[in-house]
Amino acid sequence: MAKYISELDVSLDAAEEQLLQSQGFLKINTDLNKGAGGNYIYLWYKTGTVPITKLQVTFNDGMAVGLIDARYTKIPKNLNAGTKGDGIYLWYFRGSGEYDTPIVDIDVTADPKSEAHKFALGYEKLACDLNRKAQGNWIHIWVKREKQTYISDVTVTDSYELDSGNFKAGFIRVDEDTNRDAGGKFVFIWYRQTTNSQNALTDVNVSTNDAEYQSLQQQQYKQVSVDLNEGTGGNREYLWFKTDQVKKPIKAITLLLSSVIVPDYQKAGVTVIKRNLNTGNNGCVEFLCVYQ
Repeated sequence: MAKYISELDVSLDAAEEQLLQSQGFLKINTDLNKGAGGNYIYLWYKTGTVPITKLQVTFNDGMAVGLIDARYTKIPKNLNAGTKGDGIYLWYFRGSGEYDTPIVDIDVTADPKSEAHKFALGYEKLACDLNRKAQGNWIHIWVKREKQTYISDVTVTDSYELDSGNFKAGFIRVDEDTNRDAGGKFVFIWYRQTTNSQNALTDVNVSTNDAEYQSLQQQQYKQVSVDLNEGTGGNREYLWFKTDQVKKPIKAITLLLSSVIVPDYQKAGVTVIKRNLNTGNNGCVEFLCVYQ
């Protein structure tokens, strides 16, 4: 009988570790606060026959509204407990629809220079750093699914009004603001998955100026109309996509917030679109990445 990741929990101290262990949970032995000086925090899981199919991370209250409406379950333990970083919470969903593929493995990394190889092993990366604004190591959760999935749709939001509808329609939010530290609106990229490679996107790109905009338009890319830099006063930037039968289908999409590890990602076969999503403002350097 298939064994899926069916339950998740978090420990914030030794007493909670003992309790979860007594309940049959298995511990992922990577401190979610590593390098930040806060509590020793660990992610725990159980396997079973009813799978978790989606995970999301929130770092502000606005991000939670759509998840609540879409009936995601929140683990009510701050993954940044004991630090001055953002309040980080993990949410999960058990679905059985067209866009729900069971999760069969889960892992945590704390070393960005050695994480990129996980894409080739079939893992997806949750974009939000669990040490967000806490300094310390870059901490990310990774999941692996029962079947290979591909990106079939992408969209962008610059408010929380559409979140509930997007979650209910099967979309996954890339839980890092493309305007991080830039002072504009909270802008998020979303994607939806398929197990049918014939329905997958084969190319995504970004325009950060008029010349790039016109070039992608001439190459028959389709534009997502929301500005990735909305409200910052920086360049108008857009996400573009298309399906090209010559190229491989896209398996994973994420954001990379460090130019230092771009070479490591490229060596691992990840395509890094080296157009800073915060061009023209003082925000964090961000690159869109895809794995095919």
